Amino acid sequence: MKVLLAEDDLMLGRSMERGLRLAGFSLDWTQDGPQTQAALREQPYAVLLLDIGLPGLDGLQLLQWLRSEDRPVPVLVVSARDAVSDRVAGLNLGADDYLTKPFDLDELVARVHALARRGSGRAQPELQFGRLTMRPLRREALLDNQPVTLAAREYDLLLALMENPGTVLSREQLESRLYGWQEEVASNAVEVHVHHLRRKLGAAWIKNVRGVGYKLVAAA
Repeated sequence: MKVLLAEDDLMLGRSMERGLRLAGFSLDWTQDGPQTQAALREQPYAVLLLDIGLPGLDGLQLLQWLRSEDRPVPVLVVSARDAVSDRVAGLNLGADDYLTKPFDLDELVARVHALARRGSGRAQPELQFGRLTMRPLRREALLDNQPVTLAAREYDLLLALMENPGTVLSREQLESRLYGWQEEVASNAVEVHVHHLRRKLGAAWIKNVRGVGYKLVAAA
């Protein structure tokens, strides 16, 4: 699950980045308004964590731009501004949730998961496809109800395919789920992760559509 964190406080940003990565999220971190806007233009995110007091273009201006552009990314405002009027302003401009600083990391993780499920139309914390089951909240994958041990990016790749069963996802789409904004990616990175997944699940689960990408198919 790919999250964009827009936070200009370096100490808090590092803490949030570390905690969210440990919780299993793929994360990009921007530190001002224009950089955040550029990241949102370049790739999709499951959730945007948005500080109000960003330099260059503040969080409220970004919210106005997002909603005027009809970009559907769920937004969780994370701000030290705790007055009712501030929360109302953020929600009225299109934020989906509002969390005041300081906050508990477990609460932040739970709210991000809830927004991501809402954004993808999934209320249930479990995905099922044939004999495969995934539980994103627990970072669990099961085949025939038996746990499958996956590396972080193997899990994220399989989750992307599970969220779109039978749909062909291009290498570029999968790279955007696995790697950070402007992060250098090896040309064969997706192929390597697919190879490892096939070795652990069975080759029949992931089909290569030549020249297009990969899709998940129900193996017998």
